[in-house]
Amino acid sequence: MEQQPLHNTIRIIIAGGGTGGHIFPAIAVANAIQVQQPEAVILFVGAKGKMEMEKVPQAGYAIKGLTIAGFSRTHLLKNWSLPFKLLKSYFEVKSIFNSFKPNAVFGVGGYSSFPVLKYAQSKGIATFIHESNAFAGKANQWLGADATSIFTGTSGMEKFFPASKILVTGNPVRKNIVQHQYTKTAALLQFGLLPNKKTILIMGGSLGAASINKVIQKHLTELSNEGVQLIWQTGKTNANQYVVASEPFKNVYVSSFIDNMSAAYEAADIVISRSGAMAVAEIGIAGKAAIFVPYPHAAEDHQTFNAMSLVQQNAAEIVKDQNADTELFPCLQKLIHDESKVNTMKQRIASFVKLNADEVIANVILKNFKK
Repeated sequence: MEQQPLHNTIRIIIAGGGTGGHIFPAIAVANAIQVQQPEAVILFVGAKGKMEMEKVPQAGYAIKGLTIAGFSRTHLLKNWSLPFKLLKSYFEVKSIFNSFKPNAVFGVGGYSSFPVLKYAQSKGIATFIHESNAFAGKANQWLGADATSIFTGTSGMEKFFPASKILVTGNPVRKNIVQHQYTKTAALLQFGLLPNKKTILIMGGSLGAASINKVIQKHLTELSNEGVQLIWQTGKTNANQYVVASEPFKNVYVSSFIDNMSAAYEAADIVISRSGAMAVAEIGIAGKAAIFVPYPHAAEDHQTFNAMSLVQQNAAEIVKDQNADTELFPCLQKLIHDESKVNTMKQRIASFVKLNADEVIANVILKNFKK
């Protein structure tokens, strides 16, 4: 492979996005690179119209958008324009590279990462991949053979990537999750809840998880009778319906979105959540007992793989989305009354945590520049 000569300035493109599970780890690594090498110049590349176009500038980084879309598994007719978008994205990537002149590219997955890293590989530029999920995404699988190094959130990824290139780093998470200053009492006060009461954190992502929300709404009275408190992040979909339903209950804090997730995790004893890689990593770092309800339409069903990697170690519980209506509340009820199991799950999930994934990844990328 043709080797790209080193430039005097470290210039790194970070590519990918589409979801918080890709974007927030990417920003965490960018921040770690800047700490280790303040003179490094970083440019993000994502997909136009996706959340990275908002979140990355908010974090203080420049971003370029590509005219690209992923393959739709549910609406096949939407794919007719895909070849044209891929072709256009190729010329957009070429223009970005000619202008920015990167000497390394870091990809975090998502369809917008593929043309960027593929172009870099064709030019002999060092490429680094992070795969956060326990079942690797297609873009990363296609790029793995020619990557310089591959960082993974979990072990056992040799079925997807060359074993010699894999470094198990865990998943980078936002520093405010790792380094918060809250006591449990102070965290509960952030949500107007009482100390010394068992607290359940419910979250289903920015849009919400209908299966989880419906179960919580259905059992608000029983949960009140159990003497527990709820921090309920409903997501945007039908948010007002859940706010109205919870109004009679003083034990419920409800919101479509929670900005202060570090306080929410510290306040919680048990978490009910989807099992995207970011949520799993954050719950692990917070050291909380968790019931995962994997999103059933995730690519390659990767959320189930993420959850099962912990369930098999007795570090979490799992309820299938289609069974949530009948199984989720009984599963929660058992945990509410089984302090020993909750404590065991907290200890076991915390044992899988790698706290400095962002620093390790940044260090390996920057070693590429050392003569």
